[in-house]
This record gives sequence, structure tokens and C-alpha cells, in this order.
Amino acid sequence: MFHTAAFFGHRDVFENIDNDIYYTVSMLVEKGVKTFLVGEQGEFDRKCSSAVQKIKKNHSDVKLILVCPYFSNKINFDSQYYKEMFDDIIIPDEIADVHYKAAIGARNRWMIDHSDYIVSYIRRNYGGAYTALKYAEKKSKLIIHI
Repeated sequence: MFHTAAFFGHRDVFENIDNDIYYTVSMLVEKGVKTFLVGEQGEFDRKCSSAVQKIKKNHSDVKLILVCPYFSNKINFDSQYYKEMFDDIIIPDEIADVHYKAAIGARNRWMIDHSDYIVSYIRRNYGGAYTALKYAEKKSKLIIHI
């Protein structure tokens, strides 16, 4: 059985966690994770995407999916980057009609609902990443803290 993991963390990262992320992604691939969901909202997400890309060099069956809360022109403006970085870019149908101010939270809940594992980098008890972590705990997801 193949599994899915999602990443949630603060926009800014003030410590060197690259090796921790790479180790965590490697361990998840060993456990059968083939799909990684990322929101690309900040530095933590970028670090996670880079770690998955490194793993993909030896695991061609691993996929990195960008889950967007709504359409953004940045995908058109930098389309080459997005084509190289992500295997797919989706806006879930379930959140397509959500008001844009609530869309990121709705997207985060969708990612958690569609994941077996959650990789988190949470250093404070407020904000969107913290709210996502609390939702994941409520849903009894397997959480790995970086």
C-alpha cells in the first residue's frame, strides 16, 4: 500500500533543518510514502520540496504535488520552475468555491484529510501551520516533528 505525506511549518526557518528534513523524507519513502503534498507558502515548504527532489533522483516513483488554495498567475509567469519542481499542481475541487481569505485553511485541511503522515515544523502556538497541526492531531494523523 502506498502512502501520502504532507508538510506544514512556519514560513520562516531560523535554524538549519535541511538534514532533518532529508532524513525524514527518506524514512517516509522507506515506509511506503510515494506522494508528498506541499503548499509552497514559505521557506519550510521550499526546503521540503528540495528534499523530495533529492530523494526522487533515486526513487523515480516518488511524486511531489503542489496543492494550491486558488489559482495564481505566478505559475504562469514561472512555468518552467513549476514544471521542473512538481509532478502535478492541483487546486482541490472541494475548495474551489471557498472565499480566498479562507482558502489556505481549507487547503490545509484537505491536505491533512488526504495524507497518512504529517511532517511539521512548529515553533509557536499560533498561525496557520499551528492550526493545521491541531487539525491533524484531531484527525489522529501520524505526525513527525522536525
